Amino acid sequence: MGTSRRRFLGWSALVTGLAFTPGLLGGTSPAVPAPAHSGGVFGLGVASGDPLPDGVLLWTRLSRNPFAPGGGMGTGPVRVDWEVAADESMTRIVRRGSVHATPEWGHSVHVDVRGLAPAADYFYRFRALGEISTVGRTRTAPAPYARVDTLTLAVASCQNWADGYYHAYADLAAHAPDVVLHLGDYIYEKPIPARGGARNAAALPLSATREAVDLEDYRERYALYKSDPDLQLAHATAPFVITFDDHEVDNNWAGAVPEDHAPLTAFALRRARALRAWWENTPVRIAARPNGTVIRAHRRLGFGDLVDLTLLDTRSHRSDQANGDNDTGQNASTADPSRTILGAEQERWLLDGFASSRHRWDVLAQQVPMADLARTVGSTRAVSMDGWSGYEASRARVLDGAADRGVRNLVSLAGDIHRSVVADLRTSYTAESATRGVELAATSITSGGDGEDSDDGDRRLKEASPHVRFGNSQRGYLLNRIHADRWEAEFRVAPSVRSPRGTLARRALITIPDSTPEVDVV
Repeated sequence: MGTSRRRFLGWSALVTGLAFTPGLLGGTSPAVPAPAHSGGVFGLGVASGDPLPDGVLLWTRLSRNPFAPGGGMGTGPVRVDWEVAADESMTRIVRRGSVHATPEWGHSVHVDVRGLAPAADYFYRFRALGEISTVGRTRTAPAPYARVDTLTLAVASCQNWADGYYHAYADLAAHAPDVVLHLGDYIYEKPIPARGGARNAAALPLSATREAVDLEDYRERYALYKSDPDLQLAHATAPFVITFDDHEVDNNWAGAVPEDHAPLTAFALRRARALRAWWENTPVRIAARPNGTVIRAHRRLGFGDLVDLTLLDTRSHRSDQANGDNDTGQNASTADPSRTILGAEQERWLLDGFASSRHRWDVLAQQVPMADLARTVGSTRAVSMDGWSGYEASRARVLDGAADRGVRNLVSLAGDIHRSVVADLRTSYTAESATRGVELAATSITSGGDGEDSDDGDRRLKEASPHVRFGNSQRGYLLNRIHADRWEAEFRVAPSVRSPRGTLARRALITIPDSTPEVDVV
């Protein structure tokens, strides 16, 4: 069953309907060693996500020792009480209840709270085993098509723990956005360097020294990342809308195809384990819980009359990357209309959403850039085969489909590339083509380590891509303030992420006017 990802032949029927049992996925061990690390059973923090006008998803994960088998929680279910209040002191309780955290799902808790008021701040906490969690703040979405003057939306991605500290999250929390969009690479599956790389950590879990493959490997990797206080602060400050990219599973995986020469059945099991751990550790609803390798991560969230946010899954349903997944020129393979980055069902769902949207701003939130980000290599105009540049027909169908359906303002929010980029959205970048919208690619939180204002890659990108309006190669995040008459995108960057202490500052403010896909850079 071994195969190169470049010689992959269709075999999805082998795994599409396969339901993986906990034992097959790896399960948990009944052994509970003495804790080597503990911040109480709520030491992994609290979070909220996927806000609706009448509700929000609340999350936590119990652990006595996050680096012990099963988090040191044993093999039985644990009752967890939760409550939501209208005030931070938790005196005006508006909703409360109880659930059971089970070992099958890593003792994670996902509470879908409903019956809340729209566009309102709420506070929440959990109780279990005699302990009380920290209090988190969340916010519901505005009522459907209610008039909304401003929405604050932060965008984060690519947070390699070993590459530096999460100063961006401390800065993000200080701005208390209405919602945070995380576009993937929440963890990295690759081995962590000795002593934690840039963090110079005194102790790491044994699994950190190897590539994550088993369920416990992925669970412990999430636990390591979630031990960061700035990440916990950001989660406790605002609701997250979160998806996965490649490194939550395997670098540059494409549907059922792994990065390297792995047996397909082995990769199916690995992908099921990785997706299970992703769901266990993120504030997403039951609808996104995987059944083996089958997952529906794409979803749509509305924010009054202002924003229709469409979160895409550009990993699970795509065709294998063209041209050996090497940065190269576009050709017949990249233009092949039978190849897709979304899959037929998700593409139809996206276009149907454009047709029914009545919002001021239609937003595509996705893992990889939609625009061509070209560089000249020798005499070749080279682009990445992992982004939409390697799926030209898919891009044309979506962008032309948005225009045909009367989309007024189209904005793509992307991550993955570890740099900040603002670019025109066009169906073609090598022939005359209308601008359909604007893409804002957010830089990494830490991945790539300390950057600089403009590195060689940034300069080469701007030389070969005249449709790129702004570029920067430092670490940070994107803070958007969305109004009815304009979109303001503030790129906030850090001079360094390798120091335990650091601050961020505004590098640029991009303004997109209503009804015109143009940008003003300050």
